[in-house]
Amino acid sequence: MDPQAFVRLSVGSLGLRIPVAASKAMRAGIHSSSSPCLCEIHLQGFPLQTASVPLISSPEATPDPHSIATSFYLEESSVKALLTPGCFKAPHAYLEITVFTGRQGSHCGVSSRKQLIGTFRLQVGPEWGEGKSLLLHNGWIGIGKNRQEGGKPGPELHLRVKLDPDPRYVFQFEDETSLSPQIVQLQGTIKQPIFSCKFSRDRRASQMDPTSNYWSSSTGGIDHDADRMERKGWKVMIHDLSGSAVAAAFMATPFVPSTGYDRVARSNPGAWLILRPDSCGPESWQPWGRLEAWRERGTRDSVCCRLHLVSEGQEAGLVVSEILINAEKGGEFYIDMDRQTPSGTPAPSPQSSGDFTSVGPAVGGFVMNCKVRGEGKSSKPLVQLAMRHVTCVEDAAIFMALAAAVDLSMEACRPFRRKAKRSTHHSL
Repeated sequence: MDPQAFVRLSVGSLGLRIPVAASKAMRAGIHSSSSPCLCEIHLQGFPLQTASVPLISSPEATPDPHSIATSFYLEESSVKALLTPGCFKAPHAYLEITVFTGRQGSHCGVSSRKQLIGTFRLQVGPEWGEGKSLLLHNGWIGIGKNRQEGGKPGPELHLRVKLDPDPRYVFQFEDETSLSPQIVQLQGTIKQPIFSCKFSRDRRASQMDPTSNYWSSSTGGIDHDADRMERKGWKVMIHDLSGSAVAAAFMATPFVPSTGYDRVARSNPGAWLILRPDSCGPESWQPWGRLEAWRERGTRDSVCCRLHLVSEGQEAGLVVSEILINAEKGGEFYIDMDRQTPSGTPAPSPQSSGDFTSVGPAVGGFVMNCKVRGEGKSSKPLVQLAMRHVTCVEDAAIFMALAAAVDLSMEACRPFRRKAKRSTHHSL
């Protein structure tokens, strides 16, 4: 398998220092703020990111050099666009970090004010396209009007900006998951078959099925409600080119409406168990992850997918991703240890159980993403995997099973009083 070139631009080790000589008004405004200072991180062509900036009071102290505020992932076309003069209606593209005091947004219907402290700008240069690790900036730098106008020392921002190659494997389902499609690897215009995907909804496990120990125990009691029966027992098997089963996903908990509602609710989510072959014995399997999904109501309905990494004997597992996907338009499910993790959930450390595949412990950063379409729309999931988490084809198969479960969850979480919009899902 040949990876595609990607570059990771990370911004971290943020801190703000206000010299004694800075204006009293600025120092008073920062210290009286009821929340940390904020910064807006903008790279042209990418969504605006926000992060908190801790105030550093000691002149000798420096922020954690390993902390990451945000990361941008650039494929070759993105780098070329940034390096093209005038592509974004400006002579040059920049990474821009603007620091503010005060809260962002509104509270109790009252808009809050934020005071500009200063701005850091880093011009995109040709070295961005060389595909090498490069430290673009590391340390303190003056920002604000005082420093720019040659006056008294103003506020100083500490940050670390680094470029790293981050190659990825890119896969796509050739058709809807429920139609048992082939899965191909994309490399430019070349499509190379890698896996096949077999979908079924037979709740009665065959004795010849190597996953039957999991499958039969997951069916639960018989439910005579036909509408609820529709979303039980879905199963996906991933096979390699030789026909061997290399990963699986099945509904461990049925997708049923919560009492008084017509939808799968957070209080009673449906769940998939993701399995991989057990290296200790033939035709034996071990759990790898548990994907829970439910429907959130709001301004726009969303499907929430939450992934736990599990192992034999574990029930809860470690939460590594919790993502909202627009129910109508679709969106992206991802595992990225540099991006926000669920509230109160620690990200896996190299010593934790956060080993995403048999390759060993996670080292942070991007792991995978999966782009799916909304309910009732023909979806052909597109999956990207970090090369460092894949040492063999079987490692990639686990994420294909996960992607299939995410895609099918979009349909499994649709309101129960609403009929499917496309004929292919009447058979689910």
